[in-house]
Amino acid sequence: MQDDFVFVDEVVPGIRWDAKYATWDNFTGKPVDGYLANRIVGTKALCAALESAQEKAATLGFGLLLWDGYRPRRAVDRFLRWSKQPEDGRTKPRHYPNIDRPEMFEKGYVATESGHSRGSTVDLTLYHLATGELADMGGGHDLMDPLSHHGATGITPGEARNREHLCSIMADCGFRSYAREWWHYTLQDEPYPDTYFDFPIA
Repeated sequence: MQDDFVFVDEVVPGIRWDAKYATWDNFTGKPVDGYLANRIVGTKALCAALESAQEKAATLGFGLLLWDGYRPRRAVDRFLRWSKQPEDGRTKPRHYPNIDRPEMFEKGYVATESGHSRGSTVDLTLYHLATGELADMGGGHDLMDPLSHHGATGITPGEARNREHLCSIMADCGFRSYAREWWHYTLQDEPYPDTYFDFPIA
């Protein structure tokens, strides 16, 4: 693994994860290039900030569950190739019901150069410590739709409150949000702001 990168779960005790792109449960419908293990990788600086975020979340009765961290460039290349393939309808209803594949890039839901490849961006959500159940956010990971935007209409007050909790936790711990995806946060002072890595997660 690249120096200064680590498995998040080895540095942030008790954090939960489900690396979606290492599984069949993602918008491409199969494991993605570069994700050879269901683990989340990130910079040490990212992990330090996540540890603070986890502690702050706990004071509100929440834990953190990570869906993605560092993303190899080869995975982004795979997304581009996938977007040019004929539509088969398998993942469209859940992940991009109101747009076509190429529009994922045009509308800013998937980037041709992803901040994830710099190692200090995460996709995550909250879960209730008391039950282990995910907090209801009014839409799942990688729902490429205005419903996923910060400030979206069409979600319940409780769902909006949960999104606000996540946003507040992450902002207080040094992250900036992304307007189109309630789950996506990048470390403000990321250590590699101009470097896009491509080592596999293995």
